[in-house]
Formats: sequence, structure tokens, C-alpha cells
Amino acid sequence: MIAISLQSGSNGNCIYVEAGGVRLLFDAGICGVDAERKLAHHGRNIRDIDAVIISHDHADHIRFAGVYQRKYKLPVHVTPQTLNISEKRHRLGRLDDIHFFLAGGTLAFGGVSVHTIPTPHDSVDGCAFVVDCGRKRLGILTDLGHVFEGLSDVIASLDAVFIESNYDPGMLARGPYPEFLKRRIQGPGGHISNHDAAHLLKSGKRLKWACLAHLSEHNNNPHLALQTNRDLLNNGLMLHVAGRHKATDVLTI
Repeated sequence: MIAISLQSGSNGNCIYVEAGGVRLLFDAGICGVDAERKLAHHGRNIRDIDAVIISHDHADHIRFAGVYQRKYKLPVHVTPQTLNISEKRHRLGRLDDIHFFLAGGTLAFGGVSVHTIPTPHDSVDGCAFVVDCGRKRLGILTDLGHVFEGLSDVIASLDAVFIESNYDPGMLARGPYPEFLKRRIQGPGGHISNHDAAHLLKSGKRLKWACLAHLSEHNNNPHLALQTNRDLLNNGLMLHVAGRHKATDVLTI
């Protein structure tokens, strides 16, 4: 199994995963031209994607889903509630090839399964994902809301993970955001911090690597996220950072 974060953060999210001949995109928050270019840089053709799987209704995860389908003919997998609210809030355009799933269910693509995990993030029907090809398991765990029951057990079952490491509490407290937004970020429907991510990763005894994702532009930075996680983990786990603009290298599991 391989994975590439094409982009991660409030400016747009998209992760490519390939396993057992199956090619998947998780979220459609970056424009088609950027996704095509970043995949081509790593020798992949966006038109070979088997499915686009949407995590939730926020614009940075779904706003280009219509483009991916109309321009590249990619089927879109989404929950009914997520699509319904997104069509009202965002200009998705015509969508003809839609496949619905229910949060908590499992999607099958050949020999690859995608387990969906409902999250308490402040979206209508949000999900995190575990991609399972039979030999390896990859977690895509962002926009989590808070550290909810069972999340540590999920991480303990994984071989690699993209995990939200959104903010540093000190930077958030001193930063420019209004108080209501600071409360939202730290609240039960917001995001998890560098410290939260590190404590969760302690459960991942079989992890080969973790990629810190969805870093805040104003309340975090890659160096601080890495340093906080390394200091709290203190176990030599290979850590990467998913950039807000640049794609990661090909990450192999």
C-alpha cells in the first residue's frame, strides 16, 4: 500500500491511496488541475482513480467533487446527508455518478475495504477512514472533533496513519482568532491538538509511520507539530507532515 497527501489543511484536502491495484482519492478539496498535476509528479494519472470518497460537508473537503466527476469521470462516494447539505451550501454542479454509503459502514473495492468511522466533528455526517488491503491497514483520521471513545483502539490496529495535529494550545490562545472560534476549535466538534495527536499515537505499537495532517495556518507550524509529537512520543516513530500546499513524498506501508 502507498499513500500521498496531495494537500492538507483548511485551504483544501486530498489524499491518494493505492493498494492491490485499487486507486482511491479521499476528499476533493483541491482543484482538479492541482490534483492532476500533483499525481502526475508521482507518476499517477488522475483518470485511473477508482473512486473519490468524501469525509464530510466542509468546503475544504468537498468543493471540487463535481469537477472530479465531470472532468475526470470519477465516481463519488458520499453519505446522503453530506451530499444533501453540500448541494445547498456549495456549488458542486451536476453529479451523475454518485454512490451512497452510511457512516459506520464498509465500502469494498476489489480486495480493498474502506471502513468508515463516524466522528463528532461539527459537520452533518462526518467520517474518518481505515483502508484495509488484507495485509496492511492505513488510517485517515482528520477533522475528528475530539478524542472520542474507541479512537485509541483504531490506532492500535493500524500500520500507518494520517492523523490530525491541528493546533498548539499556546499559539491558539495567543493568536488572532476571535474567542468564539477559539472555543470552537478546542470544543467537542472542533479539532485535536498536537498534544492530543501524540497521546493517541502512543497507542500505535505497530505503526510504521504517522503523517501529521490538517495543521492550522495560524495556530501551528510544521516544526512545532513535529517537535511536540516527538517529545511526547519519545519512541522513534517515523513522523511526516502533510503540507498545506505541497504534496508529500510517496509514503509506503
